[in-house]
Amino acid sequence: MAKLYFRYGVMGSSKSANALMVRYNYEERGQSALMVKPALDQREGASVVNSRIGLSYACVWFEELERMAPEDIKAHQCVIVDEAQFLTREQVDYLTGIVDDWNVPVICYGLRADFSGRLFPGSEALLACADIIEEVKTICWCGKKAICNARFDENGVVLKEGEQVVLGANDCYIGLCRRHWKAGDLGLDWKVTP
Repeated sequence: MAKLYFRYGVMGSSKSANALMVRYNYEERGQSALMVKPALDQREGASVVNSRIGLSYACVWFEELERMAPEDIKAHQCVIVDEAQFLTREQVDYLTGIVDDWNVPVICYGLRADFSGRLFPGSEALLACADIIEEVKTICWCGKKAICNARFDENGVVLKEGEQVVLGANDCYIGLCRRHWKAGDLGLDWKVTP
């Protein structure tokens, strides 16, 4: 039986790289995995999943997935969704149909919570209905497990208020342990990285 997976982690935990490696593993075994991401994530300006370490692969927008014929989706052995925190509850429900009705596994990668500690709607829905929930781990600058996403400004000030979605990467987000997130401490060696 197919399952719905939610693999979550903080910014910089290699979620996209993990998704791309899973896709490659399917391809290496002569199988097909369909890469998908929400159209809200336009950082690259194209329908592609990119990782910080240079891996990339073409994908379809989630809205395109919803318009695909069932037989076209069932032609894949797996559907992999990157940036799943940006999904709506209805889109997560659609994914449960792919798993339950068409027996195609779906693996979602995304953030659990935003920079202020609130769950994203897509992540909340996935936490409620995923068959398997796994954490993609990374560490804070202090060496403890990073569990919080910190958004910071050009001066290194950790922000706790603002719009939930501000697209960015290492230029404005970093994963921190809870203690350093609460303290707004990016570490002594903090600097903006390109």
